[in-house]
Amino acid sequence: MIQRLFALWRTEWRAQALGVGLSAMVTLANIALLGLSGWFIAAMALSGSGGPRIEYFVPAAAIRGLAIVRTVGRYGERVTTHDTTLRLLARLRVWLYERLEPLAPAGLARYRGGDLLTRLRADVDSLEGVYLRVVLPVVSALVVLPVLAVFLARFSPAAAVIDLTGLMLAGFGAPWLLTKLTRPLERQLSDQRGAYTATLIDITQGYAEWLVDGALVRLSDQAETQARLTQTQERQRAWLSALAGAAGTLSLGVMVVAVLFAVSGQVERGTLDGPELSMMILLILGSFETVAPLPGAFKAYAETKIAAARILELADAPPRVTAPVSPAALPRRYDIAVRGLVMRYAPDQPPILDGLTFSVPQGTCLGILGPSGAGKTSLLNVLQRFWPFEAGSVEIGDVALTALNSDSVCGLYAVVSQTPYLFNTTIRENLLLACPQADEAALWHALEDASLAEEVRAMPDGLLTRVGEHGSALSGGQGRRLAVARAFLRDAPILLLDEPTEGLDTATEKTIIAALSRLRQGRTTLLITHRPETLKLADACITVPSWGVSLVAV
Repeated sequence: MIQRLFALWRTEWRAQALGVGLSAMVTLANIALLGLSGWFIAAMALSGSGGPRIEYFVPAAAIRGLAIVRTVGRYGERVTTHDTTLRLLARLRVWLYERLEPLAPAGLARYRGGDLLTRLRADVDSLEGVYLRVVLPVVSALVVLPVLAVFLARFSPAAAVIDLTGLMLAGFGAPWLLTKLTRPLERQLSDQRGAYTATLIDITQGYAEWLVDGALVRLSDQAETQARLTQTQERQRAWLSALAGAAGTLSLGVMVVAVLFAVSGQVERGTLDGPELSMMILLILGSFETVAPLPGAFKAYAETKIAAARILELADAPPRVTAPVSPAALPRRYDIAVRGLVMRYAPDQPPILDGLTFSVPQGTCLGILGPSGAGKTSLLNVLQRFWPFEAGSVEIGDVALTALNSDSVCGLYAVVSQTPYLFNTTIRENLLLACPQADEAALWHALEDASLAEEVRAMPDGLLTRVGEHGSALSGGQGRRLAVARAFLRDAPILLLDEPTEGLDTATEKTIIAALSRLRQGRTTLLITHRPETLKLADACITVPSWGVSLVAV
């Protein structure tokens, strides 16, 4: 799983290698600075008390040089690695979105909204640490440790072996064992966080309904239970991590004592003098910096592996609607013909549409009637290729719907629904979603056509007025007319109207009907409605479910 991420990021290998090189250079500079300073201080002390004289300027200059290398290198390493991390994360987000887009909405229907949010935010954020918290410290340690061992072996091969063995155990052995012990816990934590987030979103979005139905206390108790379970699991993981950290610190002390015993004979024979012994001990203490990030790296690896599995499960989900191998060109006409349409949401469920047949001549409006649950909105989902159908055919002009790719299909429609989605931004930005290149005059013209321009002009900020979350700063009628204005801007040849006036008062309904009457001119239109006044927009109507043509003049 992680290997697939590396394959995705391989185009950035130069930047990643530069970051590793700078990190290794800074670590070696830190260790060398500590060891050389220890040697220099000890040698100067011995020289001042009658010992051998030493050359002062070379080691002093080396210490200053190492300090400069450490400072400049650390800055360069931080800039390089964080810039690389952000670019890798941006590439990952784009890659994931490109795979999610064909899944929506049918392929994502089996996931809860909170779980999807956790995968798209928390799990992706976990993966941003793959390079910075896993690859960088591990590869840097693998570069530094051999260099350090070779240098120590020049003074004492035994000390080099002890140091390398201790560092490998503290940096790789103990973290590996900790990862193995906490692997089931990490998986439980990831799933538990997703469930907890989903419950909180359910409470937030349906607060009024839960309160009225008396279920708010039950859901709150459920969320509290999930939070306590998450805290318990996190506490268990923290204890295991603390024990691993204590084991690493203990191993450092044992390693220093072992080295002192190993080189005591050399000191006694005079083959290792005092300054060199000081340097070796300080080098060994400093070498622990090389493996200090590795427990965190192993922990991050366990977390990212689980996050990667959850993300790849989402990205690898097969789309319910398959794209054609050789997409057809856009149709030249925009009449719609549906013959023997059969559609169901799951193989084990009865069909929502079963043998539906009708046709809509270009430029006319067909009203679609039927009780709730009869499949009216499902029909619109089929036409937009949001959901597949298992039998029958749908043609637009002389082209089969299944022969068109999703981009071509989306370009054919403008949609006005009962609950249009308005983004929490300005009126201007919500309009530009339909036509990004539209100028100011085009925006106002669309608002005029939708009978909304006068009200927007009366707002203090005009087009820059923020509509609020889900359009909460606008009235229901204003939100619906803003959706109509978007449809005017989109200027698509086919118009889909799904209960466009439902839930509105009579005056507002008349205003929107007038706007829709202008909007449908010259466009092939499908209209779903239960409102008699709105149905007057239709030239004919059918009732679903239907086994055949059922055209009724209006």
